[in-house]
Amino acid sequence: MPQQLQGLIIPIGFLVIFYFMAIRPQKKKEQQIKEMRNSLRVGDEVITIGGIYGKIIKAKEDIITIEVGSSKTKLDMTRWSVGSVVSKNESKNNKTEEIKTEEDDK
Repeated sequence: MPQQLQGLIIPIGFLVIFYFMAIRPQKKKEQQIKEMRNSLRVGDEVITIGGIYGKIIKAKEDIITIEVGSSKTKLDMTRWSVGSVVSKNESKNNKTEEIKTEEDDK
């Protein structure tokens, strides 16, 4: 009996190590990307997975419209095509709250 258990310990150990080194970090990264794509707002500047740089001018459930180039060309894209956010658009409420806290500090 101990021989059979000893033969299973090494493969199980490799599976555990593989899980913590490969699968778990990949799931965390996918979750962060999903949260980033769900939090896209009008005014955010983004780079698509195809390398197109633009500013979001309209955001619906699954489709966003970005404005690119000096001619302000509008492109409709799906949310999953956004690769990264360059700069977030801060809402007016957040900016006024920051100004109030700075005035309170003085």
